[in-house]
Amino acid sequence: MKAVRRLAIAALVVACTHLVFGAIVRISGSGMGCGNNWPKCYGHWFPPFSRPDLIIEVCHRYLASILTLTVVSLAFVSYRHRHEAGVGGRGGPLRSAVGAVGVVFFAAALGGLTVKMGNAPWATVAHWLVAMALLAMVAATAVRAGTFGGASAAVQHGSARTARSARGAAILAIFAVAMGGLTAKLPGASVGCTTVPMCGPNPNVERAFIYVQMIHRTIAVLLVLHLIAMVILVHRRRAREAPIVVRAADIALGLVFLQLAVASSMILLHLPPVLRSLHEATGVGIWLGCFSLAYLARRVSRNPVAMTVGEPVPVGSAGPLPATSAHTMAVIVARGADL
Repeated sequence: MKAVRRLAIAALVVACTHLVFGAIVRISGSGMGCGNNWPKCYGHWFPPFSRPDLIIEVCHRYLASILTLTVVSLAFVSYRHRHEAGVGGRGGPLRSAVGAVGVVFFAAALGGLTVKMGNAPWATVAHWLVAMALLAMVAATAVRAGTFGGASAAVQHGSARTARSARGAAILAIFAVAMGGLTAKLPGASVGCTTVPMCGPNPNVERAFIYVQMIHRTIAVLLVLHLIAMVILVHRRRAREAPIVVRAADIALGLVFLQLAVASSMILLHLPPVLRSLHEATGVGIWLGCFSLAYLARRVSRNPVAMTVGEPVPVGSAGPLPATSAHTMAVIVARGADL
């Protein structure tokens, strides 16, 4: 299992790096640095590095190759260790790792289609969303392997109410990310609003593109309000909530506040490339944070509440669990079994 954990973390790091670099490709206008040639760049795997846009695009493709190899290796190692406790079967990292292999190849194919279609906005956003789905699959594998909060989630218990709230945050986050990608891609949408927090419309931009940015902002505000309410809720119920979920909610809210500061600075300073890249990178972090929050909350809500010796016995129960039974239950949960 240790090898699976290490590869899961490596795949998660490479996936985040690849997504952030993909945003740099889009912001710098380097998506067609190799023309409509794919997978080779003008007939070469290693073309002459003569132009900045070509260098950025080729490096993005190299990162995609590294990510593919890492995800495939993760699935292979998980399969090799499938007979170990907690690796194969329901709730183990093997299934999600195999799913990640399918998603990474689909993302690669969609990336090739995007290049062939001249980086059409719909294809670019679709490619971006599939890449986000891949990040989620890799994060789920890391949690199932017992890292990225997975070890704590295996032995803690949380409420179904918090799990539902966390799921709502993840849904809002993916919509915000999708609209952010569309805002960055459509011509003029990123400069449709020139003021914050209200939208001072840019008279040189079509109204439809201004609406795209306004929708993106609206979803972002809804996400902020939702996470604030959720953090208040879990802190009030701290004694009954899993500490790992409380911590994940705090991190997700912190990332959203950071994003508000970055986005406001970006608009007021007229979209400098550095802040645009940081804005997209923070968006990746928000999606990862919200998805991880939802996934951890879901796992802890499904764990049984273990009774300890000496606790009051609920009406109608046969009595407290013996110490040996409680210990056995803790061991089973710690191994990551979904009961």
